[in-house]
Order: sequence, then C-alpha cells, then structure tokens
Amino acid sequence: MTFWDHLDELRGVLIRIVLMLIVACVMAFCFKEVLFGVVFAPKEPDFLTWRVLAYLSGKVTGSPVVIELSKVQIINTGLAQQFAMHMKVALWAGLFLVSPYVIYQLFGFISPALYDNERKGARVATVGAYVMFVLGVLVSYFLVFPLTYRFLVDYQVSEEVVNMISLESYIDTLMLLCILMGVMFEIPVVAWLLGKMGLLSGGLMRKYRRHAIVAIVSVSAVITPTTDIFTLLLVSVPIWLLYEVSVFLVKK
Repeated sequence: MTFWDHLDELRGVLIRIVLMLIVACVMAFCFKEVLFGVVFAPKEPDFLTWRVLAYLSGKVTGSPVVIELSKVQIINTGLAQQFAMHMKVALWAGLFLVSPYVIYQLFGFISPALYDNERKGARVATVGAYVMFVLGVLVSYFLVFPLTYRFLVDYQVSEEVVNMISLESYIDTLMLLCILMGVMFEIPVVAWLLGKMGLLSGGLMRKYRRHAIVAIVSVSAVITPTTDIFTLLLVSVPIWLLYEVSVFLVKK
C-alpha cells in the first residue's frame, strides 16, 4: 500500500471509531436513570462494598453488622450544571463502553506492519494493558472511592459545619480516581515491556524498592483529589502492591 492508501485506511478506522463512540454516548445519555444509578451507587448503604464488609465483619464478630453511612445531600449550584454533568458522564461512559472496539480497530490497522513475533508480543501487551486498566477502574469504583467518600462525608472540623456535596465535586472525584487508578494499574505491563526490552530487571527494582516507595507516596499525594492521609493510603498501597507484582514479572 502507498502512503495515501494508508491514510485512507486510517481515515476509515477513525470514522468507524467516531461513529461507534457517538452511538455509545447517545445510548448512555438516553439511559439516564441507569447511568446515574451506577454513578451514585457507591454512596448508598446497600452498595456491594458495604454489604461485603458487613458480611465479613459479621463473620469475624459472630453477630450481624450494619454499616451506617451519613446521609449527605448532593446539590446543584449552576443553572445548566446538571445538563452539563449528564453530557460529561454520558461521554465518559460511551468511551468506556466502546474502548474494546477502539483498541481492536487501532490494533488491526497497526498489526500488518509488525513481524509475527512482534505481533504476538503487541497483542499480549495490548490485552494486558486494557485488562489492567479496567481492573484499576473497578478497584477504584468498588473500594477506593466508596471508602474515600465515607471518610470525607463523616469528617467535620466543627458540628456547626454541615456537609453538602456539589454534583460537580462528586462526579469529578469519582472520575478522577477511576482514571488515575486505571493508569496506575498499568505499572506491571510497563515493567514487563521494559524487562523484555532489557531496560529493567528485577534485581534493579528490588535494589531501589525503598526509593520506589517514597516515589509512590509522593506521586499519590500529588494525584489524590483530597489532602487527607486516609485517601493517600488507599491510593498508595495498591500502587505499592503493583510494584511488587512488577518485581515478580521482571525476574531477571
């Protein structure tokens, strides 16, 4: 294929991706109740995380445990903010839903230029990176964000101050934590790739483990949307565990 033939092929790939993204975003926008049911689920007492924690606590203590959550009102402070948040959440939901198709199309465009061994490694890296990103999003949604939310809504500097959370603050914090945890879960994949390229070794990672822990805590302090130590630990501990997994993957 000539250079212009490649451009035509790329244009077709991008057009298909954009069309699928539009369809996914429109579908997410239309199913408003379902969409925001998922968004607001972590703050409800019957959320899966709280039920599992109550069940495990009951097994340990031998008696039923009920985890109580403070009832905090979500408020809207802008005339068009609810509509803007609806559009924003629908866009992110559509992008998340169509992401496997996007990866498939882009990989299909790039793979003919690779040798067989390169194509196999690229396929493993692509699938691994996507799975780890989704896993990071799920960990944030089911663990990091609910625990962060509970800690912050119960925190008061004085009884005279009543907590009310704006819609924008709630959604932005949820999305930011999900995206950041998804990116951080790519650490094992990046380490594996660098190990395959001979740029990183397990011995080197073990040697600088203490430095890595300091760097992890520092980065977590920068990326966390809040300044409390609880959220910092919730973000930094999973990243440290991912570093240990990376040491195992990069054996040499």
